[in-house]
Amino acid sequence: MPLPELMVRPMREELTRLGFEELRTPDAVDAFLAAGAGTALIAVNSTCGCAAGSLRPALGMALARGPRPDRLATVFAGQDADATARAREHFDGHPPSSPALAFFRGGRLAWILQRADILGVPPAALAPRIVETLRTHGHDDGTTSGGDAS
Repeated sequence: MPLPELMVRPMREELTRLGFEELRTPDAVDAFLAAGAGTALIAVNSTCGCAAGSLRPALGMALARGPRPDRLATVFAGQDADATARAREHFDGHPPSSPALAFFRGGRLAWILQRADILGVPPAALAPRIVETLRTHGHDDGTTSGGDAS
């Protein structure tokens, strides 16, 4: 049973303030991924401590100092179950994980970070890993169209 929206709104807003589009339905996920071209990052948000203590703060740090994907989106595990399930269908056989971070290039999964990779990792250690991934898996020249702010 999902938590009351009032309780999770601040957790949602941590990502929407960074420019993430909320995908709350399977149709929204399909539309986002159908765009295909360029680079996209989907964050699987959650109420757990590793999302609050590591993933969301690390995303803020990484996007402030590294390249930005062309498109950012988020689904919220345990809240928007159908949208989250649809997003996970595109994670190419990786088991469900909350939180998670999936990077797509040209509509195909290029990299995924799962709970086991996030749990217990401080944001200051996780952010450089995200930045490096965005640089490594960006466009053919190694960049993303959002530029490099570092």
